[in-house]
Amino acid sequence: MPRLALLGAFPFPAPFGSQRYFAAQAAALADAGAEITLCCYGSGSGESDRRFDMVRVAAALSPRRVRSGPALAKPVADLALGRALLRAASARGFDAVLAHNVEGAAIALAARALGGPPVVYVAHTLMAAELDAWLPRALASAAVGVGARLDRGVAARADAVLTLCEPAANALRPHARGCLANVAPGHAPQPPPDDAEIARACAEAGVSRDGFALYTGNFDRYQELPVLAAAARRVPEIPVVFATHVPGHLAQPGVRCLRMAPQAARALTYGAAVTLAARRREGGFPIKLLEYMEAGRAILARAGLCETLEHDRSAWLVPRDAGADAFVAALRALHAAPATRARLGAGARATLEARHAWPALASRILTLVETVQGTASDGIAHGSPAR
Repeated sequence: MPRLALLGAFPFPAPFGSQRYFAAQAAALADAGAEITLCCYGSGSGESDRRFDMVRVAAALSPRRVRSGPALAKPVADLALGRALLRAASARGFDAVLAHNVEGAAIALAARALGGPPVVYVAHTLMAAELDAWLPRALASAAVGVGARLDRGVAARADAVLTLCEPAANALRPHARGCLANVAPGHAPQPPPDDAEIARACAEAGVSRDGFALYTGNFDRYQELPVLAAAARRVPEIPVVFATHVPGHLAQPGVRCLRMAPQAARALTYGAAVTLAARRREGGFPIKLLEYMEAGRAILARAGLCETLEHDRSAWLVPRDAGADAFVAALRALHAAPATRARLGAGARATLEARHAWPALASRILTLVETVQGTASDGIAHGSPAR
């Protein structure tokens, strides 16, 4: 089985979607027989999986900021991470590096130019759709073009591309140098919280079990939370809660905004009547949806956010460009129909088990890695693009 480096230019471990996917992918590939080394910054919180070798940037060179997005300390940390990858590759003889996000891919590609391993670009999102979320609004239109060039450039240089959703696959496939595989993230369900834990989380949030709607995750601009807040102000009979573990400003008028530990937020998810996602930017796969599915809660989201969810079977989907009116109508309809909520929650859990089981998904990722190994052995990986 292959010896793989998973590279993420971020603190690790950390309770964010990218890091949770990174950790889950590593565990699934190890369970499938791959030898895994994790390469990341020297910062983070919590315990990492002791099965894996860790290659870290020195803590003094790692950004203190744990949230995603630009940071002044990142260029130095990224340079150090590339050097660490090269040293580890020399010692361990990696067959490939799975480089997460554009930043990780850029580091891995620079290392490849200096003799490092072939690069599988793991595209968490499309920069054409998301880059403007990290820049001043005055630069939003320019960010789309810059992001598109980044997407094309990385796909054209990587030895293979792994996308998480069809919109990203469709956008990157015409530019991909090698093979492209579209593999949605997996999720390994854990035992549910007990009733007492759910009750404590609901009490902390000041809500009654099965009587509120919940968003969990970060408050970054691409989540488009103002539309949910606008809907919440128009349905005062249905408490809407935003729960996050991320430091920072939490105010959203009309919404109960709470900072909660990840385990408490998970317990709160199991107590919600409806779980929410307003994001509409294409190219990514929100890990929170898998957690909503695991809890068996009714999901209210915009169409196109996740191709494995089906309207009125495993989620209630409003149009992709819908505003607050659509969320208000859906919240009221679901609030009045507990049987519908139960049916949607059961459908969501069934979708998780049928479409997001890691063993089958890990096998598909390893098949993609095998194509990279094959082209590398033929002398193609570092030469001209395969036709």
